[in-house]
Amino acid sequence: MAMIKGGGGALTREKIVAACAKKFVCIIDQSKLVDVMGTFPLPVEVIPMARSYVARQLVKLGGNPVLRSGFTTDNGNVILDVHGMSILDPVAMESEINQLVGVVTVGLFARRGADVCLMGTQDGVQTFTR
Repeated sequence: MAMIKGGGGALTREKIVAACAKKFVCIIDQSKLVDVMGTFPLPVEVIPMARSYVARQLVKLGGNPVLRSGFTTDNGNVILDVHGMSILDPVAMESEINQLVGVVTVGLFARRGADVCLMGTQDGVQTFTR
């Protein structure tokens, strides 16, 4: 299952955990389930020197990048939150953004999505598996 993670700014560390995990399990609430990804801003961790360049490239991809003001990642980088991007092919978009010079990683978890997703609803827990 493809997803956007990293709203708290730890997307690189979350990707490392996902890569190391034998089984990647995510827990969400019902508000996180969408038909097309991009409703929630897409976080992109960027080396500070490359911020302007990466922002221009993200605009070319159809997004509106906004610097997460006053925030530095645990790795000493900045986050660009990309708004207004309709992500129809999450795997391709993840690869394209990750190939931009200066990008550490993007908060798209499509190539290594969740194996199991537990979604809390008013009626209980719904389980999705890959």
